[in-house]
Order: sequence, then C-alpha cells, then structure tokens
Amino acid sequence: MAAGKEQELAAHRLASRHVERIWGRRDLAGAFAPPAGAGSEPIGEIWFEGAPEAELLVKYLFTSERLSIQVHPDDEAARARGHARGKDEAWYVLSAEPGAVIGLGLTHEISRDALREAARDGSIAQLLDWRPVRAGETFYSPAGTIHAIGGGLSLIEIQQNLDLTYRLYDYDRPRELHLDEGVAVADPRPWAPPFVPVREGPRTILAAGGAFVLERWILPAAAAATVPEGTMLVPLRPGGAIEGAAIEAGTVWAAEGAIDLAGPADLLAAYPGGNALHAPFR
Repeated sequence: MAAGKEQELAAHRLASRHVERIWGRRDLAGAFAPPAGAGSEPIGEIWFEGAPEAELLVKYLFTSERLSIQVHPDDEAARARGHARGKDEAWYVLSAEPGAVIGLGLTHEISRDALREAARDGSIAQLLDWRPVRAGETFYSPAGTIHAIGGGLSLIEIQQNLDLTYRLYDYDRPRELHLDEGVAVADPRPWAPPFVPVREGPRTILAAGGAFVLERWILPAAAAATVPEGTMLVPLRPGGAIEGAAIEAGTVWAAEGAIDLAGPADLLAAYPGGNALHAPFR
C-alpha cells in the first residue's frame, strides 16, 4: 500500500467550532472554553466538522434551559427537498443536573391535525414524554421522533450530517417555527428504545439498526481496529492514544481503515450504516 494511502486511512483529529445558542451556557471552561476574542453570548454547541460530504457530525451540547420541541426529516423526506440525507441522532449524557429531562416521543398517539393544533397552542409541551436522565445514559432518536432536550445537561450528540431542524414549539421565543414541514415528517406516537445494548468484550453496541451504529469501547490496553469510512471516535475521558497521538479531553477524531489504539482508553465509536461491525478488533 502506498504511503499516501496509509496516511489517508489514519485517524485524524477534527477541528472544533463554538456555536452560540440562546439556551446555552456561559460557564464553559477547560477544553470547552470559548476561544479568545469570542463574544459574551452563551455557547450551546461545539461542532466537530469533518469533510463536507461526511455522513456523520459530532457535537457537544451544553444547555441551561429547554430547547425547542422539534423534529427532523428522514432520508426520503430530506432528499425530496434536495438534501443528501435525513437526520437520525443519538445522545450520550455526560452530566445531568437534578431534575434534568429529555422529551422523546409523545405520551400517546395523536393525529397530525391534533399535533398541529397542539403545536399552535403550546399544549404539545404536555404531550411530550419527558424522561428523567442521568450521566452515562444513551438515547437514539430516529428521524421523525418529536423531541426536546431539557436544561441542565451536557451531552454528546452524534447525528447524520444535516443541519435541518423543524421547530414545532419554542416557548414563545422569537424564532421561526416550521409547522407545515414538521407536522408532515413527524411520527406523532410514543418513542420506544429502538435497540437493546449488547456487550461484546471491550465493546458495547449502544445502538444499531438505524442510520448509524453507536458503540462504546473501553480498552484496558493496546488494540488494533479496522473501521469503515466515516467513523467518528469520541473520547469520553483523556488517556490512551489514537495512532500514537495522546487522547485529550474534548476531542473528536475521524477514522477509516486500520487504526492503532493505546489504552487505557474509553471512547464512543460511531459509523454509518445500520449493521454493527462483525469484529472491529484484531
């Protein structure tokens, strides 16, 4: 194999970008502190962007209040509007203040007409199924799921690489709503976990069967892995190394092909496609 191809297949660290959100926080420090010269507006998201055509996107989210009640289109609906893909997403909870919640799906099934009316009068906030959450939990939200992330949370979001959100309700904030588009793509039913986690040695498959697979790898020692194109590696704590580079807090790596990992390491691995790898470690 040519040296250039070997370099192409190696893992590399992604650059990050701070994104201001009205529901974000101003107390970020350490690896997540805003860059010098940044404004005083709250930071809600830190994006780790790969190539424009990348299948997946990773963000860190920091919330001080509830996000809008929203929904995302699936592949078919998104492509009908000229986008490359829809938007499944998953969240790994890093920390949760007492009483923190995530809304996923509705408490009971309703018609689209009833959904539209509930979004208009705000009663959708009572229809949403608000679930208490704690650090270490993982939630997979398929496209079409009506959802909202609550305040007091720090989490990692892995999603299909599409920046398209249809807001159904936003607590009277002065932001645009998208009732026609959102109601059209929403699944107005309760949400149920689409996958039961499976542990296989140092890996735990947290989600599979959707647009991407999400795993957690806890590696006590060195390991070699082979991963598909579009893989994202998200360290949950510093320690270990990826391709000889020390793992630091708040980093995200893109990888493809054969990679060398040094332990002890604890990281999330996400890759496109619904089927989990047969045997990533060799």
